[in-house]
Amino acid sequence: VQLQASGGGLVQPGESLSLSCTASGNIVSIKDMGFYRQTPHKQRDMVAIIDSGHSTTYADSVKGRFTISRDDSRNTVYLQMNSLKPEDTATYYCRAQIGMQRIPYWGQGTLVTVSS
Repeated sequence: VQLQASGGGLVQPGESLSLSCTASGNIVSIKDMGFYRQTPHKQRDMVAIIDSGHSTTYADSVKGRFTISRDDSRNTVYLQMNSLKPEDTATYYCRAQIGMQRIPYWGQGTLVTVSS
């Protein structure tokens, strides 16, 4: 199983950006999908998670600004990020739990930089 992330880049404060992440390989089912972020010398923190029933969970810091969604027909999860702030600058990683055992897989990180 592989997770391929796309999106990210450099934006100014207040602007929007979207990330996507597609799972491929020997996939029977996907449970939770989500995005995490990490800055240098800090732990990787949850940003948003969407479960197989499409229920969502967000970090308090992004509530009302970020929206996570998924397209099960494409094994893809999306993160729409609006009203971006400099403190959103981080490397963003996608994660998916595959199969009944909920084996976690991680995508490669994609850098989001919010700066004027």
